[in-house]
Amino acid sequence: FWNNVFDQNEEMFSAEVLKRLCVLNFAPNGMWNYLVSVYFLQNKDKDGYLDNQKFNEFLTIITAFIWRYAITNPGVNALRTPAYAEMIKIINGEVVDFSDFKVDQNFMRKSLENFSFLNSRPITKSMLAWWAFHNKDQKVLNLETIFEIEHIFPKKRQEQEHSLSDPKKIELLGNKSLLEKKINIRASDYRFGDKVKYYRGFDNSKGQHKDGTHITELLSMSGNQTDFTEKDIDTRNSCILDTFIEFLRENNLLN
Repeated sequence: FWNNVFDQNEEMFSAEVLKRLCVLNFAPNGMWNYLVSVYFLQNKDKDGYLDNQKFNEFLTIITAFIWRYAITNPGVNALRTPAYAEMIKIINGEVVDFSDFKVDQNFMRKSLENFSFLNSRPITKSMLAWWAFHNKDQKVLNLETIFEIEHIFPKKRQEQEHSLSDPKKIELLGNKSLLEKKINIRASDYRFGDKVKYYRGFDNSKGQHKDGTHITELLSMSGNQTDFTEKDIDTRNSCILDTFIEFLRENNLLN
């Protein structure tokens, strides 16, 4: 089963399931592996297959909860209590819903707004992966590709211009995206207008083609914008937080 997950087997898993598994590959901790293993062992058919629709619903709810818990109750040890409770539900044939671990919506909103999404925190990359796949056109990413965190408005630009009203905005989710490591190295210190060619791919002076990113949002932005400003950071950040709150609401995880 896990070989099929890592091989992104399109015969075993639907496109939606593969996307959910891709996001979970960026999870802030490894607890999802245990939840998925228990689910598979309990629900597989005689040939080792799962119902893709039900599996997708399961992956969605555990993603929402694990991401939420990493923000309000950080640390994998804290996650064990709700995770094990839901594993028992799986074995008993009950719906996994984390009904005993809901959170107040206002508290969740304040937690998100006050959380420092620094690159050193695993949940930062997790949130960016979840956000990347919120775009319905995002394709499944190769699990062997190394992704880093890109500052769309570069740190170097802020150091030179001091143009942001609050320097801390450089670390907002609204200013960050997943980006392939090899591209991030080349594009890191450039202005947005100069980064566009790295995002989209280009032919260098030797006629060698340099591939662009597979992050759909960055490709879309690079085709529609000539700059990325403080207003863009604020707007995008609010959109990410609002959408995450709605994601939790859709999965009935808020009081």
